[in-house]
Amino acid sequence: MPDKKQNSTTADRRPDCVTETRMGNTVLIVSGFFKKDTNATAADKMMKVLEAETAAAPRPPYTA
Repeated sequence: MPDKKQNSTTADRRPDCVTETRMGNTVLIVSGFFKKDTNATAADKMMKVLEAETAAAPRPPYTA
């Protein structure tokens, strides 16, 4: 069986963030990579998430 070669651009560089979480006897390690050619900051992306959540939230009934 021929070996499958993985074409991954993330293997060429170190991760931008690494998070380690313990769940009982298990340790989960998550590596994160950000796009190289982007203009949006993390704050910009979070603002979009908050705006979307606000727009999708049900509005309470108006009582006057």
